[in-house]
Amino acid sequence: MTFRDIFSLPEFRALYLSGLVNIIGDYLSRAAVTALVYQQSQSVLLSAASFAITYVPWLFGPLLSALADRYPYRLTMIASDLVRMVLIAVLLVPGLPTAVILVLLFVAGLAAPPARSARSALLPLLVGRDGVALAVATNQTSNQAAQVIGYMAGATLAVALTPRIALGIDVLTFALSAALVAFGIRRRPTTVARSERTHLLRETSEGFQAVFGDRVLRSITIVVYTVTVFAIVPEGLAAAWAAEGTPNPEAQAFDQGMIMAAGPLGFVIGGILFNRFVPAARRVRLIPVLAVIVPLLLVPTVVSPPAVIVGLLVMLGGLAQGALLPTLNATFVLALPQSFRARGFGVVNSGMQLAQFSAVMVTGWLADHFRLPLVVGLWSIGGTVVMLLAAIFWPRPVEFAEAADRAAAADQPGAAPPAREPTTSVTRKPS
Repeated sequence: MTFRDIFSLPEFRALYLSGLVNIIGDYLSRAAVTALVYQQSQSVLLSAASFAITYVPWLFGPLLSALADRYPYRLTMIASDLVRMVLIAVLLVPGLPTAVILVLLFVAGLAAPPARSARSALLPLLVGRDGVALAVATNQTSNQAAQVIGYMAGATLAVALTPRIALGIDVLTFALSAALVAFGIRRRPTTVARSERTHLLRETSEGFQAVFGDRVLRSITIVVYTVTVFAIVPEGLAAAWAAEGTPNPEAQAFDQGMIMAAGPLGFVIGGILFNRFVPAARRVRLIPVLAVIVPLLLVPTVVSPPAVIVGLLVMLGGLAQGALLPTLNATFVLALPQSFRARGFGVVNSGMQLAQFSAVMVTGWLADHFRLPLVVGLWSIGGTVVMLLAAIFWPRPVEFAEAADRAAAADQPGAAPPAREPTTSVTRKPS
């Protein structure tokens, strides 16, 4: 399947565009609010907290994502967009205290887990199993490009005008996203029939069991968590990093936007090149190598290079992520039965968001007490060591194929629930 094939599908185009406008609005407002808090408080920790507040709702992500398997994916996405549109619109009221703004952002963020999980679970139904890898790569690469636009525009608006303009744009993106889904995607039944429902907590637990009870899914999840822990730090600390480098406000805005946008820009380049020129089987074999490269590239920040060098290192790390994460995502989709996809993605996305939140908060606290470049450099050294250990115990390629076959068999009408691997599978020798 080619790019032309997947974009010839009207429903995929609607899903793709709705996600794209959502990402632009979210990251535009995130960059603006992060800069505003740092300008007011001059605290790295509070600036990091304003960046990280949108990750906190993912603490409830697995539970909220279970709703996406209970209700039609289309309805879940529309309802989530409309809820967030209304709550973000309240932020446009003048004079709201910073604390109230952060609370509203948190509450609005509770609608993100079911929406994102429904979007991920719906994708294979639109493009088929053969088109999943290309569709995932297209979505993730485009989303990173949208982050570049959002970050640069948000940082600029925060200095030149007001963050409320960015929030107003975010409101419009939610309205447009809901309209695209409502008019561009047809109704489908739920993947879990009402007669098969038990209890939301039990269904959430089944999502954890589906992910962590399988060696392949478990390995993918651990690597995704670890990559995000060590790759997100430059973005979260960008405002403070830029302020340390120059007293000029315009230069600070440029440096902040450059550092925040460098990773997504690299992701776009890596995603396009890797998925265009590297065969699928080789992509899977290169996963352990790419996983080690991501944190390794940020180790030189320990010597306090100028902002342009930081941006270059972050971009190279983003390039490695662009090669790595779409491959992991597509492999995860194919190894997970349809009836567990929303819950499985809820588990992974929640872990990613909470890992990012923890990483930004911890490094933000450390940077309030030690030199920021030293913190990032030592953090990256730790990440390189962890990734080396993950690479040693990475599953063999044949295990990925077996997991995909099990999931495909489970998706057949009348199939029994997929059997998980026996616990003795964890003793297999690494490749």
